[in-house]
Amino acid sequence: MRAITYTQAGGPDVLQLTELPTPEPGPGEVRVRLAYSGVNPTDWKSRSTADPGDSGKTPDQDGSGTVDAVGPGVDAGRVGERVWVWEAAWQRATGTAAEYTVVPTHQAVPLGEHGFDLGAALGIPFMTAHRCLTVAEELPDRIGPGTLEGRVVLVQGGAGAVGNAAIQLAHWAGATVIATISSPRKAQLAAAAGADHVVDYTTQDVVAEIKKISPRGVDAVVEVSIVANAAKDVDVLAPHASVAIYADDGGTEFTLPVRALMGPNARFQFVLVYTAPATAKGHAVDDITAALAAGAIRVGEDAGLPLHTYPLADTAAAHQAVQDAVVGKVLVDVTA
Repeated sequence: MRAITYTQAGGPDVLQLTELPTPEPGPGEVRVRLAYSGVNPTDWKSRSTADPGDSGKTPDQDGSGTVDAVGPGVDAGRVGERVWVWEAAWQRATGTAAEYTVVPTHQAVPLGEHGFDLGAALGIPFMTAHRCLTVAEELPDRIGPGTLEGRVVLVQGGAGAVGNAAIQLAHWAGATVIATISSPRKAQLAAAAGADHVVDYTTQDVVAEIKKISPRGVDAVVEVSIVANAAKDVDVLAPHASVAIYADDGGTEFTLPVRALMGPNARFQFVLVYTAPATAKGHAVDDITAALAAGAIRVGEDAGLPLHTYPLADTAAAHQAVQDAVVGKVLVDVTA
């Protein structure tokens, strides 16, 4: 099979198009003939720093395709099933930048008749967003219609992939969604995703604008850049609010005022899907599946998530695009 591999950590140039034996599924596993691979920031960061091992590694966690073989203990009826794949490369060598990948059966989730491009855009972004919206004790542990009714959610960086996912899920759950962005173009994308209010942090006073919208503050913050936004987050938290930090864009260390956060019993929670509890991941998969069935998750320009697609041989360019923070979702067309 054709596959992208790398044998040493480094820049996108370490990625090479190679021929590998088609993997066989083991007990409890399925093999997926991939249509698309989805590229996330953790994919290029891992490629840049992590030792791929003596035999090399195929990158990318997310993907979509069709189950074409199953291992012992897996229902043979899964063969032919259209699926989306998550965490394919987590502690494994067979990521999704290849014609085939092998994953545990629960990591190949039924996609139904939804597009493969949509399926490859789910995985890490939507599971991260789900965790951010459910991680605190005062938030529901499931996302569905009405579960966030009466809550105000602030999405810092509403035009990113996780930001877009958080907007779509929170909107579906009935929250009032405020998104911060940095340009008119990104404002259009956040609104298309379902944000009720959009604040441009380059031209507006974020705290003042949020307090106009919700004088009591916000119940949950989905945070991409805590170093830049910590002071603003503190100023807009409602009682018992949470800040879920899923990235370190803009810096790796920040400070918080103790007394200002004790009164509202505020919570700052760090989020990394890969090491999240298995129960939380299972809830995320189930709720994303329900949102798909309800038509609540979309991709593309009209959903606030432009798609940028590269052929398999240009996976290095796809990784570079994500590293350069292109606006939208980067996919690799494995069949091209």
